[in-house]
Amino acid sequence: MLVLRLLNVVAPAYFLCISLVTFVLQIFLFIPSMFRDPSTTPLFSPALLHGALFLFLSANALGNYVLVIQSSPEDLGKGLNLGEGAEVVADWLDGSRSPGSALPSTHFCRLCARVTQRHDHHCFFTGNCIGSRNMRNFIMFCLYTSLACLDSLVAGMAYISAALSMSFTNPLAFFTLLPHSISQFFSGALLSSEMFVILMLYLWLGIGLACAGFCCHQMLLILRGQTRYQVRKGIVVRARPWRENLQEVFGKRWLLGLLIPVLNVGSDYRRQKEK
Repeated sequence: MLVLRLLNVVAPAYFLCISLVTFVLQIFLFIPSMFRDPSTTPLFSPALLHGALFLFLSANALGNYVLVIQSSPEDLGKGLNLGEGAEVVADWLDGSRSPGSALPSTHFCRLCARVTQRHDHHCFFTGNCIGSRNMRNFIMFCLYTSLACLDSLVAGMAYISAALSMSFTNPLAFFTLLPHSISQFFSGALLSSEMFVILMLYLWLGIGLACAGFCCHQMLLILRGQTRYQVRKGIVVRARPWRENLQEVFGKRWLLGLLIPVLNVGSDYRRQKEK
């Protein structure tokens, strides 16, 4: 438990550090290098278009990240007449207490010391549990993080291609870049800044693929009307049309959530809370 609590603090700091490094490289290295192309007009130059795209992706990723944290599970024990404190909630989940006002699909997280309605999993990179309140913002966070990493990967490859006068037309060139760069770095033929960018390329690739795969897996569970916690515990859920499952998570203003970071309007949790 101590290791998990330590990871719950280190993982968000690691993510914010990677985000800051990515932002600095994009703004002060990749985008300025694109202005050196004299064949393009200033208004529609690749630097401005890429800069606008990167800021859009970064704003959505960071905005949804903040909303996931702000929409973290509250202490629902008070609303469920469970009393105050994590011990009372834990007793209820162990079966020693069975209040009639308990909401379905709830789970007590010992790291958060709170009850989450429709609990999915505990995300260490946000330091919060993912449930009905912040599921849509979490999926948008994974989606835009994956796109931002892909954008940074393409920009970084373009920078390395121009700096080292190499081509990535051969698919194997990317996979052989790291071992060749390490040998050149220790021989003094490669600058430390260029080596750092090369290392970041593989980090962006790994984070982007991980976020994309996690987002696709989460969407598949949503279409089925399940959560990871229910699948892990073998809990059987009532079969419903996939449109209802999507609307329960994304709400009626799902298109707005694709463009700008907004709260999870119209979720099942908010409807029950208003009642």
